[in-house]
Amino acid sequence: MLELYNPSIIKVGGFFLNSILISKSKQMKKITIILVLSVLISACNSTKKVQKLIASGDYNRALEISVKKLQKSKESKKKQKHILFLETAYKKSVEENNRQLQRLEKDPNPASIEQIFELYTALDQRQEIVRPLLPLYHKKSNRNITFDFVDYTDQINASKATLSDYLYSKALKLLNSNTRDNARKAYSDLNYLNDVNPNFKDVDALLKEAHYKGTTFVQVNLENQTNQVIPRRLEDDLLNFNTYGLDEFWTVFHSEEQNNTNYDYELKLLFNRIDVSPERLEEKHSILEKEIEDGFEYRLDENGNVARDTLGKPIKVTKYKIVRSDFYEIHQEKASHIAGDVVLTKLSGNGKRIIDTFPLDSEFVFINDFAEMSGDNRALDSYHKDLLRHREIPFPSNEQMIFDTGEDLKEKLKHIIDDLNI
Repeated sequence: MLELYNPSIIKVGGFFLNSILISKSKQMKKITIILVLSVLISACNSTKKVQKLIASGDYNRALEISVKKLQKSKESKKKQKHILFLETAYKKSVEENNRQLQRLEKDPNPASIEQIFELYTALDQRQEIVRPLLPLYHKKSNRNITFDFVDYTDQINASKATLSDYLYSKALKLLNSNTRDNARKAYSDLNYLNDVNPNFKDVDALLKEAHYKGTTFVQVNLENQTNQVIPRRLEDDLLNFNTYGLDEFWTVFHSEEQNNTNYDYELKLLFNRIDVSPERLEEKHSILEKEIEDGFEYRLDENGNVARDTLGKPIKVTKYKIVRSDFYEIHQEKASHIAGDVVLTKLSGNGKRIIDTFPLDSEFVFINDFAEMSGDNRALDSYHKDLLRHREIPFPSNEQMIFDTGEDLKEKLKHIIDDLNI
């Protein structure tokens, strides 16, 4: 019992424990060094990036990065460079905007009004981004960083009023031209005006008018030239354009003609062939054989006695036998095929005129494989065992087959419509 307290054992144990602590301490130092280096590299990368942005004249992006860095911590030593970057980027961006304003305010082109408003807005917003960071103190140069803030309220209001009148007047002229392209341009201007100056005059009403005049109306028809009946639910599904996921802001499809609507195009789904194959049931018979272990028997010596090994134990010999199974693979198959055309006809202008035709072709195949067997299932491998788990499925009706073909048909029709230049 006294040996448990042997000082030499304690010394060895202490030395071993101390070695572990030293090893862990070294590992922690390595991790700390790696973390510090990664932070320094990241800081250097962001510093170089901002320097390049300023040198290339991308002052706003440089300002944005420095602001984000200083929002996290403006007192830390590694963020001090970003204080000077912010000062430089702010000063240069304001100077650039003022030069642009001087040039634009002398430009008689009324389109300059939009740029003037945007520049005054940018000058004001830039100040509001920087303001929450103040005060900013740069330790190395021992000074507070100052920024020239200007009240741009009068300039913004004046340019907003001028811009609003300009956009409103321009949109009215575009709408009065009664062309679809100009109506869409008018919508864009009015939408922008609504963002700049909400509730300005009757802009909401004009937006509705511009949208209506800029919309292409397409009448959709389905024509069956086959000897097969198209299931009603397939016809309804094909003509329900709400299920296609189309961008219908400027193009509206009507499967039923609407009163007081002047249609620009007709989109006809023309089916000229619908085939449904007979039901096929094919059976393949095969005899499966496998040699398997079937117990053991004792080996006999030349005298007919049980043979023994060097340790005196009886020698056993594995017995094998052949097992067989009659295996029946059964294949079910039925196919449906729809073929036709998508015909695009222009209705407006001088009468009807077919402007494009797209082939439409789709096939659906029902397949089911299952199996039956008699005999010893130990003759089967994994493939045959898996097939045995399958069961016979009733063949779909002709109507169901045609409807299932329509799912692929819809997807192809969607791609055609997406590519239409209307």
